[in-house]
Amino acid sequence: MSYKLSILDQSPIFPGSTASAALQNTVLLAQKAEEWGYTRFWVSEHHNTDQLAGSSPEVLISYLLAQTNTIQVGSGGVMLQHYSPYKVAENFHVLSNLAPGRVDLGVGKAPGGLPLSTKALQYGAVNDGKDFTERLIFLLELVHNSFDVNHPFAGIQATPIPQEKPEVFLLGASANSARIAADLGISFVFAKFINSDERILEQAANLYREGFPNGRFIISLAAIAAPTQIEAEQLAGDRKIVKVHLQSGRTVTVQSIEQAEVFGKQSGELYEITEQEADIIAGTPHYVKEVLNHLHKTYQVDEFILHTPIEKEAERFQSFRLLAPLNSANKFVQTISR
Repeated sequence: MSYKLSILDQSPIFPGSTASAALQNTVLLAQKAEEWGYTRFWVSEHHNTDQLAGSSPEVLISYLLAQTNTIQVGSGGVMLQHYSPYKVAENFHVLSNLAPGRVDLGVGKAPGGLPLSTKALQYGAVNDGKDFTERLIFLLELVHNSFDVNHPFAGIQATPIPQEKPEVFLLGASANSARIAADLGISFVFAKFINSDERILEQAANLYREGFPNGRFIISLAAIAAPTQIEAEQLAGDRKIVKVHLQSGRTVTVQSIEQAEVFGKQSGELYEITEQEADIIAGTPHYVKEVLNHLHKTYQVDEFILHTPIEKEAERFQSFRLLAPLNSANKFVQTISR
């Protein structure tokens, strides 16, 4: 079985540490990921939180590209609802000119923070009334310079035009997101660590394959590896996923009950909070391999992007190092005794 492995790093700020240390750990992890043979290294976008340092993926990507040589570097993802697609295209064209062929543009639908940070991000911006799909289509037209002659923006370019354009990925946790990606002919990343419902995953995989048979279907998931099963399960702990269900029908995943309460109050809507066990694959490298093999076979997964929710930096690095050999699944070497 053959699939690729990549990393999503949220630049966690551990208790007693600093944002500066978190970002330096991200840089070191990107360098190690390149050394260990991972395909791509993505950074996330979160706002107004003292637990994560990654609020500006474009800025961080620029630095990571300068500190690495070959690995793909990208966003997981840019929260497009807040920004002008034109400016996003310009930012990633600059990056693609700085590091040709190494830049990924992952786009997300989530707000990346609480309602107050969303209001702050959009303060003073002109609301053009476009929904997410329309904004994504405009972004793709800008990246590929593919405007029809009758398009209202015909003739505009997101300069500087790179020789090798960034690849655009849609990130989502629903079947509808998979359908949008398939309709637009772009790679899709299903966030399984946010939505662990196997029925939704199956629907998303089927819709995507039916609509875009040659597309790249990727799953982002939480995985923790350790030399023994017991150690891995201890590192995983008793983690929960907390969701806020708004009266308008929108559901948002947050990091704690306390954050959920704040989100609900700031939303100005009636809301309900639910809590469930976090979907984490925890075990020896061999155990994680077996789970990934099953997902790969069941859903025709081309790549897995690993998120590792460990609050100890040494153990987090160890987990990624132990899982690196799975990049070549057929040549997997048991590393638990090393």
